[in-house]
Amino acid sequence: MSMLSEVLSWVANSFMLPVIVLLLAGMLMAMVELGSFCSSYLLLLKQRRNRDEIMRSLRAGEKINGDKLGRGIFARHLKELIELNWDTTHCEKAIFDISQKYEHELERSRYIMKIAPMLGLMGTLIPMGPALAGLASGDIASMAYNMQIAFATTVVGIVIAVVEMLVHTVKRHWYKDEIAGLRYALDLNGVNS
Repeated sequence: MSMLSEVLSWVANSFMLPVIVLLLAGMLMAMVELGSFCSSYLLLLKQRRNRDEIMRSLRAGEKINGDKLGRGIFARHLKELIELNWDTTHCEKAIFDISQKYEHELERSRYIMKIAPMLGLMGTLIPMGPALAGLASGDIASMAYNMQIAFATTVVGIVIAVVEMLVHTVKRHWYKDEIAGLRYALDLNGVNS
């Protein structure tokens, strides 16, 4: 029985280095994602006025001219629908493709948001065995070191998840709003093929 528990302990301890490496990589990815998100947010704020003007024109029933839409992601997607002559079938496919692209982009955040706390928990539990062994043998320095690793990995895992959850939630709202605006424009201008 003691041999089995030693094997399990060895297997569990062998995961410590990969968990720490993955947590550090996740933290780096989360910081890059947060920087990209802030940049996108500033760009979106610049483009918001143009998008609001386009939506006012749509609500007023004005004909939309692709040359006068201006710049921005929403304007570019609307130009694609105009180039398709508002043909319902082709426009629905274009909107679906845009939606799928956004869904694929959100999938990475959703995945990291779920996996980071699991890695943090693994990073907490793996050093607890050696910490308890250090406590039992009176090696307080070993116990303190292992507990420090345990708490640090937990915090890093949670920070990664929080950053990814923030980015995911806000981007999901942006994307839903854009897809709803494109569908609204298609409903107002679309023709059946």
